[in-house]
Amino acid sequence: MSDRGASTGWTAFRPWLPDAILGVLVLVAGLIEQNSFAYLSTSMRVNLVVLAIFIAITVGLARRAPGLALLLVWFVCSMQVAFGIPMLLVEAAVVVVGFGAARWGNHVTVVLSGLSIPAAGFIAIAFLKARGFASVVDSERFRTFYDTVQKFSDTWQVGAGVLAAACLAVPWMAGLVLRFSSRAAESLESQAAAEADAAQAHREREQAREIARLREEQAQLAHDVHDVVGHSLAVILAQAESAQFLDDADTAALRLSMANIATSARSSLQDVRHVLTPAQESSSAPGGLLDLVEGVRASGHEIALSETGAARPLPPEVATIAYRVLQEMLTNAIRHGVRNKVLAVSLDWGNELAIEVTNFVGEGDAQAEQAEDQGGGQGVHGMRRRLESAGGRLEILRRDSGSLQTFTATGWIPMRTVYP
Repeated sequence: MSDRGASTGWTAFRPWLPDAILGVLVLVAGLIEQNSFAYLSTSMRVNLVVLAIFIAITVGLARRAPGLALLLVWFVCSMQVAFGIPMLLVEAAVVVVGFGAARWGNHVTVVLSGLSIPAAGFIAIAFLKARGFASVVDSERFRTFYDTVQKFSDTWQVGAGVLAAACLAVPWMAGLVLRFSSRAAESLESQAAAEADAAQAHREREQAREIARLREEQAQLAHDVHDVVGHSLAVILAQAESAQFLDDADTAALRLSMANIATSARSSLQDVRHVLTPAQESSSAPGGLLDLVEGVRASGHEIALSETGAARPLPPEVATIAYRVLQEMLTNAIRHGVRNKVLAVSLDWGNELAIEVTNFVGEGDAQAEQAEDQGGGQGVHGMRRRLESAGGRLEILRRDSGSLQTFTATGWIPMRTVYP
C-alpha cells in the first residue's frame, strides 16, 4: 500500500522536477552570493536568505503557475524596497518569470506581466535613488555598471531602470513569440485533423453510397428474377395443368403441350440470363410487349388484346419497366384467374403508355389477389415501385360480376420516346 502511495506521489511530482531543479540552483546561487557580502548584520543576512528563497520559489513556479509566480515577484520587490534589503545579482533570474508568464500564463497573466515591465523599471529607478547600487557591490563592479548605464541616460539611475526594463522585456517577448508560434502550430494541427476527419467522413459517405447502390442493385436483381421466374413458372404450370384434360390417346396434343412447356422453360432460362447479364439491355421496341402476350396465349390461355394509338419506340429503361410490369400483371392473372375465362389486355399509346390487364377470379383467389393489392404480395409492390421510378403509377380495381369478380390492374408510364 505504501509502495503504491509512493509511486503515485512520484508520478505527481515528476512533471515538476525540472522546475524544482532550476529553483534549487537559483537558491544555491543566492546563498553563495549573500555569503560573499562582508560587514552585514545577522538580521540582514537572514533577510537575504529569505530573499533568495523567495526568488527560487518564483523561478520554480514560472512554468506551472506563472500567475502565482508573478504575484510573488511583486511581493518580494515590494518587501525589498520597503525594508531596504540589498539587491542580489541572482534576482536577475526573475526574467524566467517574465518568460513563463508570456509563454504559459492565461490572458490576464500575460497582460499584467507586460504592464509589469515598465513598472519594474520605475521601481528600479526609485530604489537606486534611495539606496544606491554601490551599497551592494564593490567599487570596481560599480564602475563597470555605471559605464554601462551611462549609455542609456546621463542620469545613471534612469539608465539602470531602462536597462532593467530591457532585460525583462526581451525574455517576455521571447515567451510571447513562442506562445503565438505554439498556438499557430496547434491551429495547423487542428486544421489538419479536421481535414483528415472531413476526408474520412467523405470516404465513409462514399462507402455508404456505394453500399446503398449495391443493395439497390441486389434488390432490383431480386425483383427482376422474381418477375421472370414467377411469370415463367405460372405459364409452365398452366400448360402442365392443361395437359391433364387432354385425351390419353391424343399423343399429338400431348407432344404439343410438352413442346410448349419446353419452349416456355427455354424462354425463362433466356430471360434469367438477360437479367443476370448487366451488359445486355431489353429491346426498346414495343413488339416485346406483344411477344409477351403471344407467349402467354401460346400456353393455352385465351387473351383478348386491344391496342390503341400509334406504337412507338421507347428508351431501354422505360421499355424494360413496361415489359416487367405487363409480365407481372399476366403472372398474377394466370395465378389467380379462372382458367376458362378470357384475359383482357389493353395497350393505350397516348401521352402515357397505359397497360391494363383484367381477369376473372373466384372467391378464394379474389381474397388472395386482394391481399396482394393491399401490400402483402411482392409482385404488386414491385410493379408499383417500377412505375413510380419512371414517374408512373399503378391502380388495381375489383368489381363484382355475378358469382365471379374481376380484377383490373392498370399501370401508366409517361411517354419518353427514343426520338423527339
